Amino acid sequence: MSNAVFLFLFAIVALSMLCSTLVALILFRRKRRERRTPLTSSLLRSPGETLRKELENHDSKLGDYVLTTAWTSLLPVFFLSVLMTFGDKKLHLWQLLVNGVFYIAIIAWQIRRLYVFMVTRQNLALGLDAELAVGQELNHLMLLGCRVFHDFPAENFNIDHVVVGPGGIIAVETKGRAKPDKGRGSVDATVVYDGQILRFPDWHESEPLEQAKRQAEWLQKWLCSAVGEIVQVKPALALPGWFIERTKLGSVFIFNGKNPVALAKPLDSSPTMDPQLVQRIAHQLEQRCRDVEPVAYRKEKK
Repeated sequence: MSNAVFLFLFAIVALSMLCSTLVALILFRRKRRERRTPLTSSLLRSPGETLRKELENHDSKLGDYVLTTAWTSLLPVFFLSVLMTFGDKKLHLWQLLVNGVFYIAIIAWQIRRLYVFMVTRQNLALGLDAELAVGQELNHLMLLGCRVFHDFPAENFNIDHVVVGPGGIIAVETKGRAKPDKGRGSVDATVVYDGQILRFPDWHESEPLEQAKRQAEWLQKWLCSAVGEIVQVKPALALPGWFIERTKLGSVFIFNGKNPVALAKPLDSSPTMDPQLVQRIAHQLEQRCRDVEPVAYRKEKK
């Protein structure tokens, strides 16, 4: 079989596959236009809604990373082929050195790029797991008369969970922190809270506490304006999977996500919140959290 015949048959096969794909896509879209979603309103945000979207967007870039790695790895080979074809058929030492340095630089860049990609993905996945774990536990508070909202959208940030009920309003920030695995037993799984700093086995943190307080302050101002009444929002920080050792009480309530029954009761000497006020606050929170569009039969916005 001549090369011309082979190329012609290859082109026919490739074109047939492309056309069949296009036909299937056209038929699917035409059939899809004849239906619409049975849901009449947007959905509430789930725990980790923002992180889930970030993780999906991050994973969608993996193909680009693989293609970029493949093509850039072939560049030195391409340059050598050009030199061998159009040059003097003989490679000089300096040409090999330049090509080698270029190749090593590309490989190093790709290794660092892929490493950063994988670390970012791991952190996103850990954060999502943590928010899902805490969110599922907090949902049990609804059996105690509380309303629970997740991934509350604020101004350029989100509040992981908001609990409103007889115990008041609590803004919960969740942090996923991987445990060291050094065979030290409970030492590797315990965080000490002295009211100001979180002392993990191998490091210390205070920013999560400050973040929880900032978010509670923002939510308090927003709710006071939304319901036209002075309300108080208490900050809380969830560290799922960790044992919490409290040496001193602080302004932020710390818990590990399990059995959050304490949030259904006032954390201090505050009186129980009026049920009507709970409903008004829950209504305002729901208006902001119900913004997830159904996926099936989603119409393109004009």
